[in-house]
Amino acid sequence: MKGKVLFVVGLGAGYVLGTRAGRQRYEQIKSAWLKVWDSPTVQKQVHTVQDFTADRIGDLGGMVTENIKRAVTKSKASTDAGTTSDDATPGSAGRSTSGARSTSNGSRRSPGSGGRAS
Repeated sequence: MKGKVLFVVGLGAGYVLGTRAGRQRYEQIKSAWLKVWDSPTVQKQVHTVQDFTADRIGDLGGMVTENIKRAVTKSKASTDAGTTSDDATPGSAGRSTSGARSTSNGSRRSPGSGGRAS
């Protein structure tokens, strides 16, 4: 509780001091920040990080798209082949015809098992 009170007091003090400083001080702080941000040293590091992440991640969007296409094609092929598994039937996730429910680890629970996986 003490921490919350101190946070609210600090927030109020910051607000009051900030409003007293006014728009002119805000503009000074903003221009100083932009000078730092636009400096060649900072921009060099920004580009280094961008290049590093681009190398690590690569074409993530393309990989995701390809995997989704493969999954849809595989699901469609199994549905077209007459497979009746739960994975191939749209809208049947986690359901089965025996009344057993799927648990988080993939095992099945019977309706009368009292919550124990079988």
